[in-house]
Amino acid sequence: MKHKSILLSVGIGVSLAVVSGIAISATQDKYTVKVPGGLAFTEFRGYESWQVIAISHSGDMLAATLGNPVMIAAYKAGIPGNGKLFPDGAKMAKVHWNAKKDEEMPGAPTVPGTQHDVDFMVKDSKRFADSGGWGWGEFEYDAASGAFRPGNMSDKPPQGNDAKCGFGCHTVVQNRDYVFTQYGTR
Repeated sequence: MKHKSILLSVGIGVSLAVVSGIAISATQDKYTVKVPGGLAFTEFRGYESWQVIAISHSGDMLAATLGNPVMIAAYKAGIPGNGKLFPDGAKMAKVHWNAKKDEEMPGAPTVPGTQHDVDFMVKDSKRFADSGGWGWGEFEYDAASGAFRPGNMSDKPPQGNDAKCGFGCHTVVQNRDYVFTQYGTR
């Protein structure tokens, strides 16, 4: 009888350890995620506190485009409107949320709901010489697990799996150094 109690206790202990391990491993450090052959989330550490460049609303998505201090300084210097290129080290992050109505607030404003994804751009003219000097990365967010994953071709829009994934779309703004977002008046 004592032997069965010990086995039962050990079995419960092992089960709890396994379940705890699964729960701990399910908590993802987003800075470990990388687009295969492309950008790593860690290259944008601290983006959450970058200054807002602009906000946008398209369909059922809201977005905030953020810039690191190098990007903000370039915008304030008149780039790209002055014909100059953004300097190496300029970085942008575009955070997308699913839009929702906040019925509890006056006027039922549209506000960010669950996060959808985050897109990154970095200017490095040597590393990305064959894509206008820019590297891109897109990371889809799963609200249920709280985890990010690299974008892929089954996403909408489809995302390539290298740092040039944004180049095709951004060629339409080549005359703006491949940057769509304008710095909003303050």
